[in-house]
Amino acid sequence: MARIAGVDLPRNKRIEIGLTYIYGIGRSTSLEILDKLNINPDTKTDELTEAEINNIRKAIDDGYKVEGELRTAVSMNIKRLMDLGCYRGLRHRRGLPVHGQRTSTNARTRKGPRRAAVKKKGGPKKK
Repeated sequence: MARIAGVDLPRNKRIEIGLTYIYGIGRSTSLEILDKLNINPDTKTDELTEAEINNIRKAIDDGYKVEGELRTAVSMNIKRLMDLGCYRGLRHRRGLPVHGQRTSTNARTRKGPRRAAVKKKGGPKKK
């Protein structure tokens, strides 16, 4: 099993797809890395030689910010926005959508489950 950037790549998948299991590497970045190293994207991850795995590992370490380093950078950027008190920072702080989506309906992913409306007790009024 190939282990790159602290992630175990799945055994029976094409290396093009297997690299996307690393946080910060998508399909286009994966193809870019494989193209640079002249590795066929259709190769299964368990068919890679040790030398090819080391070359991929080296290419990712040298040219890309992935996994923990990337997560840290993203959280620091969000923290910076919150400290500035800008609009985007306030939206992050309140747990609301950041990119201008509507919130009167929808936005349930950011807002969480609906809270039930409080109903008043009591039936018809007596005279």
